[in-house]
Amino acid sequence: MGEHRLHSLIIAADYRVDDIDRMWSLLKQRQTNLAEIDAHHVVVYTSMWGPNRVLVTIGVRGPDSVGEVLRSPAVFELFDISGVEEIPAIFAGEVVEKIELSGASRDDDVAGVIVGVVTLVDDVSALMMKVHDAADRFRQAGVRKIWVYKASDDSREVMILQEIDDEISARRWINHPDAAAEWMSNSGFGVYPTVFVGKFAHLMAVEAQVR
Repeated sequence: MGEHRLHSLIIAADYRVDDIDRMWSLLKQRQTNLAEIDAHHVVVYTSMWGPNRVLVTIGVRGPDSVGEVLRSPAVFELFDISGVEEIPAIFAGEVVEKIELSGASRDDDVAGVIVGVVTLVDDVSALMMKVHDAADRFRQAGVRKIWVYKASDDSREVMILQEIDDEISARRWINHPDAAAEWMSNSGFGVYPTVFVGKFAHLMAVEAQVR
């Protein structure tokens, strides 16, 4: 998935950029700004189904205020260097659980396809129980990993990232998800884009700022 550990906050946005490689090059030059909001990792996934569409996630260490992080110039710079005309919808939330379905990870594993959605669920705890009960079926469908995040401002709003074996399995999963994957039928609600399908592209570890 790119995130190497559970962290207290994730900021994520799904949007289109002018030039992905240029955006990443400029972003690497701004590590000091990211360190100011206590970011520790930045991950970029590139879409397989839409030109220049990216999903960017920023892991942040224990922020005092989600609002302060979202108002930081470092967050807005992320979009300025991407060439977007309007700020996209930003998801900010805490990790609920990371579920490994494929066994122990190996360094030589080939990254699978990333399927990401932001959606509403009736109850996060109940959802997680369903997912654990259906783990074998998920695994048989090609789902390797599931990361679940709960929005800071709405206990029913979640972002779910799934790593799936390959594009064929991802298409099958999107078109015919398991009944326990209730989030797949309500993806892209409100201001959020529809389901994101892509691959891992870039990872940057941000050094902690000395205080």
